[in-house]
Amino acid sequence: MRNSREGLAGWLFVAPVVLILGVFLLLPIGMALWVSLTGWNGQGSPFTSDVPFVGADNYTRLFTEDGLARQDFMTSIRNNVYYVAVVVPLQTVLALFLALVVNQRMLKGKGFFRTAFYFPSVTSSVAISVVFLFLFANSGAVNALLAAVGIDGPVWFDDSRGLVHLALGAVGVDSAPAALADGGVLGLSWWDWLSGPSVAMCAIIALVVWTTSGTFMLMFLAALQNLPQQLDEASLIDGANRWQRLRYVTLPLLRPTLFLVLTLGLIGTWQVFDQIYVMSQGNPAKTTLTPAFLSYRTAFRDFEYGSGAAISFVLFLIIVVMTLLQRWILRERRP
Repeated sequence: MRNSREGLAGWLFVAPVVLILGVFLLLPIGMALWVSLTGWNGQGSPFTSDVPFVGADNYTRLFTEDGLARQDFMTSIRNNVYYVAVVVPLQTVLALFLALVVNQRMLKGKGFFRTAFYFPSVTSSVAISVVFLFLFANSGAVNALLAAVGIDGPVWFDDSRGLVHLALGAVGVDSAPAALADGGVLGLSWWDWLSGPSVAMCAIIALVVWTTSGTFMLMFLAALQNLPQQLDEASLIDGANRWQRLRYVTLPLLRPTLFLVLTLGLIGTWQVFDQIYVMSQGNPAKTTLTPAFLSYRTAFRDFEYGSGAAISFVLFLIIVVMTLLQRWILRERRP
């Protein structure tokens, strides 16, 4: 009897939160899922009989039907894969390095450095994106610095070539080989899949790494300050150098924090939107187009709300699968 009363009291306490989450989270998700199965154009209510029900057509158009919808979606996936592959490792390594630096006992001015490293993370992403637009302009500060050392800077937001294509062009390969141009998968040739991130995407990558590393630095710093000091001192007595202590003592103890940082980084990079919206709008030649921005453009500009919602749910599944894969890779292996 007592347990049942305690259970009822617990449900009464959490009922407001459950209600709020149900109304403002679960219900909108269910509504969006229904919209993804319809041909709603944004006029009127999507739950009337006048809205055509198309079933899985919005999803099949993204994977099986030749056309602009599949080509744009696969282009956005390619761009985001390169974006994730560069941003997540860079921001993780930089955040860990900064955390190790500011965690040094002999470092003076720790408060200043922690604030300086974290400050970009609390600044408006829109404001920083506008600043980076000026920095990477044709006559901006970045190209001026490159010119000072004898390098002709690129036209950052007008050059649609990927880094791989640029590297191949430097050695005389200016066009796609027949084997890469003729073959392909999901609407893109192998030459397109292997283009590498564009010059414009590299500018966005630099912005994101700079603005996110501070937040992850604090996570690593909190974990470092909670590590048992005795283990580090014992390894020092055993003759381990700084690299050995980091590899065999510190990093294994940081595994939970590393998983958290990689997971949050993975989710954030697959959902990148505001920097794309402010800096490039998916241009040049759709080389900075991402699934999140494509979902917005399809729904709110092209008024194809069903297709836009379908893209968002496919993006959600990609994030779930990637997170589970990452958890499996970083799992603790028993001997």
